[in-house]
Amino acid sequence: MIKDIIYNIDIKTPCYIIDEDRLIKNLEILNGVQKRTGVKILLAQKAFSCYHLYKLIGQYLSGTACSGLYEAKLGKEYMGKENHIFSAAYREDEIDEIISLCDHIIYNSFSQLDKYRSRVLNSRKKIGLRINPEFSTQKGHEIYDPCSPKSRLGITEKNFRHNDLNGVSGIHFHTLCEQNSDDLKATLDVVEERFVKSLKNLEWINFGGGHHITRKDYDISTLERCIRRMQEKYNLKVYLEPGEAIALNAGYLVTKVLDITENDIPIAILDTSAACHMPDVLEMPYRPPLYGSGMPNEKKYTYRLGSQTCLAGDVIGEYSFDEPLNLGDTLVFEDMAIYTMVKNNTFNGMPLPEIMLYDKSGNLKTLKSFDYEDFKRRL
Repeated sequence: MIKDIIYNIDIKTPCYIIDEDRLIKNLEILNGVQKRTGVKILLAQKAFSCYHLYKLIGQYLSGTACSGLYEAKLGKEYMGKENHIFSAAYREDEIDEIISLCDHIIYNSFSQLDKYRSRVLNSRKKIGLRINPEFSTQKGHEIYDPCSPKSRLGITEKNFRHNDLNGVSGIHFHTLCEQNSDDLKATLDVVEERFVKSLKNLEWINFGGGHHITRKDYDISTLERCIRRMQEKYNLKVYLEPGEAIALNAGYLVTKVLDITENDIPIAILDTSAACHMPDVLEMPYRPPLYGSGMPNEKKYTYRLGSQTCLAGDVIGEYSFDEPLNLGDTLVFEDMAIYTMVKNNTFNGMPLPEIMLYDKSGNLKTLKSFDYEDFKRRL
C-alpha cells in the first residue's frame, strides 16, 4: 500500500501525494454512470484543480466546471472539453474572455442575465440560470449550504421570471455537500414542483455538485433514476459537476513531528497546518482521518496534533496511537486531495507542501515544488 511505502522512504514534508490508482477507480465509477444514463459529468475545479492530471480525467469525464476566469482558463487550456461556469456575479472587464472560454455561462440573477444576455447569444454559447429551491437537506454545515436562510446563491421561486427566459436554455441548482442520492431525489421533487413551468421549455438541467458518488455507501441506482426522470419527463440533457467524488480518498498529506509539548494532554507540533494546508478542518469543521490512529483514548497514547503557526486554534484534532510519538515520526493524513491544494495559503510564512503523484506503476514523482519565491510573489 502507498501509505506503507511512505514510511519507508525519505520524503520532504509537508507534501501532498495523489494516488493515481485511487483516482482512476473513482473516474471509472463516474464514467459508468455516464455510460448507463447519458449524463455528462464535469470536474468541479473548486475542489480539485491539479491540472497535471486533467488529461487523465478528460479520458473519463465530459469537461470542467468553473467558478471564475482563472478556472475557466485552466479548464480550457488543460482539458479542452466542455467548460461550464457559474459565478455569483461577473466582472465587466472579464466577461468577454469568459464567454470566449466557456460553453455554458450560468447567471445568479436576472439583472446579470439582462446585462450580458445579448453578448452570450451573439457568441452562440448556452445561457443558464441558477435557482435556489429553498429546500435545505444539510445539517450543521451552514457555511456550505446554498439553501440556508438569507443565501445569496440562486434565484428563489418568487424572484424567478418564468416569462423572461429568452435565450435561456437551462437551469442549475447546487444544494448538496458530501451527500447521498436520497437528498438529491428530495431536492429534485421540490425543484420540479416550483419550477415545472420552465422545465418544460428548457434544453438542459445541471444538478450541481455535492454528490458523494464514489463513496462506498452511495446509492448510485437512485442517482440514475433521478437522471432518467429529467431526461424522460422533460427531454432534458442532464449535467453533474461533483468535485469531491472525483478525488475522494485519492490523496494524502504527509507530515512529521517537530516537537512534543504538554498541557492537559501531550501536544505534538507538526510541520503542517490546518489553517494553511487543510483549511476545511477549521471551516467545516471536521476531524481528518489519520492512518494508523484511533479516536482519543481508543489506543494507549493520546495526543493533540497542532501546527507551528501562531494561530492558537491551529489544531488538527486529538488522536490516539499504539506507541508513543517521537520527534521525526511521519504521520499520514488521508483524503487530502480535495479542498486542500486549492485552498492552501502561506499564513505565517508557512511553506506550501510539494505536490507528488504515486502513479499506477508504483512510482512516486514530484509534480510541483514551492519555495520562498512562491511565498514572496503572493505578497
